[in-house]
Amino acid sequence: MSVKQRSRFAGLRITRGALIVAGLELGLSLVWLLSDGATKQQLSDWLEATPANVFEHGRVWTLATGVFLEQQFIALLLHMSVLWMFVPTLERFWGTARFYRFVAITSLAGTLAGCAFALATQKMAVAVSGLDPFIYASIVAFGIVYARQPVQFFGVLPLTGRQLMYGILGFLAFSVLIQQHWVLGVAYGAAMLAAAVVTSKRWSPGLAWKRWRISRARSRLKVMSGGKGHVPPTRDEHKWLN
Repeated sequence: MSVKQRSRFAGLRITRGALIVAGLELGLSLVWLLSDGATKQQLSDWLEATPANVFEHGRVWTLATGVFLEQQFIALLLHMSVLWMFVPTLERFWGTARFYRFVAITSLAGTLAGCAFALATQKMAVAVSGLDPFIYASIVAFGIVYARQPVQFFGVLPLTGRQLMYGILGFLAFSVLIQQHWVLGVAYGAAMLAAAVVTSKRWSPGLAWKRWRISRARSRLKVMSGGKGHVPPTRDEHKWLN
């Protein structure tokens, strides 16, 4: 990101990638929320990720479009708050390109796992939509990257990044258990597992690929003769002109 772009978003306290993700969900969700019943149904049929749409009708693009379709206004407000105050920290640490990859991987993993579980349990109309899988995946990533970082929860409760992650995950597990939202629980779990894999230094595929390339490059290197026991070749002074 250039200096001009950084200064443009510095006053907003939000990064470019987070702003684009927030804008996509906000725009599409508001269109759905402000539409009449027939239009909502039509939008859901073509944009919402459900087992029926994905596996029966072959509308695989809903795995991507459903991520930006939130049907509850309160949840939409919470998403905007997290994207405004919390998620930009990760984008500043990773950079915008890696942040986009994180959004795509965790959102796709969560949505696909939720739809597959719903298909297996014959809940064909259950939708996996909105940024919830990505939001919870971001919390896991924050807990890994900023494990010891002090955090003021709502400006009152002092926590570390790891403690914040454990607290929110515990509340999420309790909520899924009480409401028995098993499909959403699977979606959240898959997204959080994907976040742990791509963020962890031990299990990250990107880091594993870089280590393999480094080891391969080292195997091709040769040790050049030199050092204390090396005798330099005799220089032919006749070849050189001053």
